[in-house]
Amino acid sequence: MKPIQSQTQAIVDGSAPAPTAASDDWLTPVTLSGQHATLQPLTEAHAAALAEAAVDGELWKLWYTSVPAPADMSAEVQRRLRLQSQGSMLPFAVLDDQHIPVGMTTFMNVDPANCRVEIGSTWYAQRVHRTALNTQCKLLLMQHAFETLDCIAVEFRTSFLNRASRRAIERLGAKLDGVLRNHQHHRDGSLRDTCCYSVIASEWPAVKAHLEFCLVQ
Repeated sequence: MKPIQSQTQAIVDGSAPAPTAASDDWLTPVTLSGQHATLQPLTEAHAAALAEAAVDGELWKLWYTSVPAPADMSAEVQRRLRLQSQGSMLPFAVLDDQHIPVGMTTFMNVDPANCRVEIGSTWYAQRVHRTALNTQCKLLLMQHAFETLDCIAVEFRTSFLNRASRRAIERLGAKLDGVLRNHQHHRDGSLRDTCCYSVIASEWPAVKAHLEFCLVQ
């Protein structure tokens, strides 16, 4: 079978594609670029533009999400950078095809010893919902995880009540592993059941072909 031709590219520190992953590579800042979106290493310089993006849709008002309010954006950027310094997260600013910041995403619960990572803490401005942007972002992230970091699995988690997020994850081709009952609290203090999904390494070629097909439709 012929290898799937990639429509994306990864640039590490502005140079050529990353070498085979060692544990230190998992938190190396990397820019991931595609036709519909670019993922840049998150910095405090992104905070103002991301605060403006969060106004679009007022998604922080949805009680079952963890989208930061505009006034809290700088603190949220600092929180994510702190987790990066502690070795558990690689945060990104999401830019649209005009290179305007429209959201955030991360590799989180980074586990090099077991070759696993979770894609999460993701939000986008309302105007890019139901566009190719999310598909492009997930393709870029999973391609980096499986083809550069040699992951055996990529995880996705969301609240049981966040049906839009669950449908979006399922459209990617991820499978439901199970539901963690009373797993944690929503922002309003109510208990959250967490749906856990994953794509495993053996599924990646088919998932990749599916996502690339979606991007050309």
